[in-house]
Amino acid sequence: MLAGLAMLGPFSIDTYLPSFPAIQGRFSVTPLEMQQTLSVYLITFAVMSLFHGTLSDSFGRRPVILVSLAIFVVASIGCAAAQSFGQLLAFRSAQGFSAGVGWVVGRAVIRDSFQGFEAQRLMSLVTMIFGLAPALAPVIGGWLQGWLGWESVFLFLALYGALLLVGCWLRLPETHPPAARQPFALAPLARNYLKLAGDVRLVLLCLAIALNFCGFFLYIASAPAFIYNLLGLTETDFVVLFVPGIAGVMLGAFVSGRAAGKLSPQRTVGVGYLVMFAAVAFNVGYHAFLPPALPWSVLPIMCYTIGMALAMPSVTLIILDLFPENRGLASSLQGFTHSFFTAITAGLVSALLSGLALTLALGMAALLTLGWFSWMTYRYIETRSPAHE
Repeated sequence: MLAGLAMLGPFSIDTYLPSFPAIQGRFSVTPLEMQQTLSVYLITFAVMSLFHGTLSDSFGRRPVILVSLAIFVVASIGCAAAQSFGQLLAFRSAQGFSAGVGWVVGRAVIRDSFQGFEAQRLMSLVTMIFGLAPALAPVIGGWLQGWLGWESVFLFLALYGALLLVGCWLRLPETHPPAARQPFALAPLARNYLKLAGDVRLVLLCLAIALNFCGFFLYIASAPAFIYNLLGLTETDFVVLFVPGIAGVMLGAFVSGRAAGKLSPQRTVGVGYLVMFAAVAFNVGYHAFLPPALPWSVLPIMCYTIGMALAMPSVTLIILDLFPENRGLASSLQGFTHSFFTAITAGLVSALLSGLALTLALGMAALLTLGWFSWMTYRYIETRSPAHE
């Protein structure tokens, strides 16, 4: 159930990517304007990520999830019924407002329920199942676009959200008891935000996860250009990018789960970075000399996501353990950082780099390097802390 909730965000991003040309033609907008349907979603997703976890700390995990799912269903129907591009943007914003609840609150539910390597294994399992969404979403979206048009894509999202709402209503337990809840008051909330946002370790870890992911998300945001323009494929061929990438996510998450209790989280993250840097080196080297082609243009993306998913569960659990009494808030800050940087990647970086395969590869390399620098700075601070002296 938690994996299904986590899939809500990727479905909202990836399912409608094959419909970009159709929606662009329907509302007579430019490619740059069309890209903003992704950016506005991610911006509201990022802002609301600051509050999903905090609200769940105060009112419980279950009510926040149920209300958010109801909003998502209404917003998805609104997208399908939009009569202008402005209306589409408004309802996409509402989707972003609600879609992040599954991943943000779901992480807190896992940490409420399990400790130590058991939590890492469940986080890895959720990540592995969650990885199905970006692989399935563009395939489903391409089929729906070809058969029924772009409106059917958003109706599919409404149906998925409605099924989750019913399932969670019937089966999702409350894992955050009233005795453990934080009062929802603006002054203490602001103090807690300042406390967590002022912790350099938390900021660095959030940056590491966000920037690592953005190295992959750059290709997701650039998928229409990558598939249609660089590889010369059609709306039903998004599978050639997404399936290898998400297969890598699932494999990396599986290995992370198997490594739990055998390798330390720090060692697991280190192995993940080695895999990602090897993938980036091949990606840049190939596209510096040869034109984009299958399978060589997608294999390094698959290898990159193996390393990314290998590292992500361990870093996430380190974040949640920094402030045990405010796990929901810590998860919110991670979600905000993640979504903020993916919004920048979609709205700015992708628009600048998606014209050439080499610039995409260099962009991936730059984002990974920044993520690795954040992780290594965190490690330096940790080893210099009094607990390690």
